[in-house]
Amino acid sequence: MTSFVRRLAAPEPGWTISADVIVVGSGIAGLTAALELRSKVDRVLVVTKGILSSGSTVWAQGGIAAALDPEDTPQQHFDDTLTAGAGLCSEASVRALVTEGPDRVRDLVGRGANFDTGPDGGITLTREGGHHRDRIAHAGGDATGAEISRALIAQLEAVRNDPGIEVIEHAMVVDLLTAAPNADGQPGPVCGVTLHIIGEGSRDGVGAAVAKSVIMATGGIGQVFRASTNPTSSTGDGLASALRAGAAVADLEFVQFHPTVLWQGAAARGQQTLISEAVRGEGAYLLNSDGKRFMVDRHPMAELAPRDVVSRGIVAMMDEEDSDSAFLDCRHLGGSYLRERFPTIWERLEEQGVDMAHDLIPVAPAQHYHSGGILTDLRGRSTQPGLYAVGEAACTGVHGANRLASNSLLEGLVFAHRAAKDAAATVAEGTVRQHDPVERPGPSALLPATGRAQVQKIAQRGAGPIREKAGLTRAAERLAGIRKRYHHEEAPSGEPQIAEWESTNVLATASVLVESALEREETRGGHVREDFPDTDDARWKVRVAAHLDGDGRLELLHAPLDLG
Repeated sequence: MTSFVRRLAAPEPGWTISADVIVVGSGIAGLTAALELRSKVDRVLVVTKGILSSGSTVWAQGGIAAALDPEDTPQQHFDDTLTAGAGLCSEASVRALVTEGPDRVRDLVGRGANFDTGPDGGITLTREGGHHRDRIAHAGGDATGAEISRALIAQLEAVRNDPGIEVIEHAMVVDLLTAAPNADGQPGPVCGVTLHIIGEGSRDGVGAAVAKSVIMATGGIGQVFRASTNPTSSTGDGLASALRAGAAVADLEFVQFHPTVLWQGAAARGQQTLISEAVRGEGAYLLNSDGKRFMVDRHPMAELAPRDVVSRGIVAMMDEEDSDSAFLDCRHLGGSYLRERFPTIWERLEEQGVDMAHDLIPVAPAQHYHSGGILTDLRGRSTQPGLYAVGEAACTGVHGANRLASNSLLEGLVFAHRAAKDAAATVAEGTVRQHDPVERPGPSALLPATGRAQVQKIAQRGAGPIREKAGLTRAAERLAGIRKRYHHEEAPSGEPQIAEWESTNVLATASVLVESALEREETRGGHVREDFPDTDDARWKVRVAAHLDGDGRLELLHAPLDLG
């Protein structure tokens, strides 16, 4: 197997800053971690690739799940989460999620988040696929993520002048800094980041930020695929940089393809328009080209079945009928109700010439969420000392083989709180110290930005919603060939660009995802193998984890479901 590189080709850092803890990312997980840390350590640095409001959270339409109703219980939420996770959830992680979740949502309200409420002033709760209770809290109808992001950013802006916290926007983390390697050649503890700032002045270009710990909250991997609901910044930066720094990643094969994404033709690329599961939760139907509901014969919950089931049902229907899309029918819900309940979706569809009140909406599955990521324990600690991961960038074991609807925002809240508490405690207790970074040896890499489309095409064909051995093997070989071509013993000439670093991360992430999917010879949750159509608990009730050995070769391991 072609080896992976340990670093990206980049200029030497031209400046250095320091902090106790660095938080990378500005979605719900990153902002929560930063706010929790602010009062617990002397200095926090928040780094985000765009502006504070550019994280993935702002795009979340559905809502946040928690057992807030008096008739609901954490145990019922626990049971629904395990069912959706298809036998691969970490029960300890799910227990933490559902038990602590209601208090974390109340914390959000305390920080100024305005959820939709009923006449009695209580939070209005709705239901989504896979839930057997009304436990989804919304804000602004279908703008939950935007409202949560607004509230958290307002809290951070209020303390921006606090000397104990610094925010650097328009800054991409190029690599994690690590200390001297151990006897096996593995990188030492994580002790900071190198980052590139798009700006002017003494901190323009590449610099180094050193810290005792780094919390990675960089979101998902959507741009590995040709079509995704993720923002264009979701290029797998956190996962790829963690892998290069010696951390293990896990469950990468479990990619959630959202069943109802606006179909805009075969040539559509980049971030696509999502039609939230909440629309089906309010009573919309899925129809085939004959105008018939096809999910009622495929699952007892019909349109409200878990997302992988609905996505698979749509793909199967399209294959049977040789069609390009299914159709979402919400006309019977009424225009005034739809406009009030789903104002964001209404507006985005209207921009595409679709009237929710009168038109059938063409939909097809597209990449939406990644259940895998940087492998962590219950405290958010990765397998590499000094590195934490939270939110979609992490694999906590909460989601197992398939995420239950609206559990992602809650996971970001609960585990960011846990990671921040642990990181602060290690600083206060003196159990971590500031290590001196050293350059990791070996070749670097830099994939031209023009190569990204090829990588996306390979990933989509080989590791899309339906997979099989021949296609995955072909994809793995092609990606290995690209990696071999663009590995450099010496840094290439010319100044690297952000698009090239992003494309190189996309390549690394796609490569490990494909290898993990090839390894798991069964169908489970979001991972569908045509050549292995059954779920095999005897062999595969384990996590497929991956890390790089001392020579940069990818090693696949079978890890337990609960790390503790």
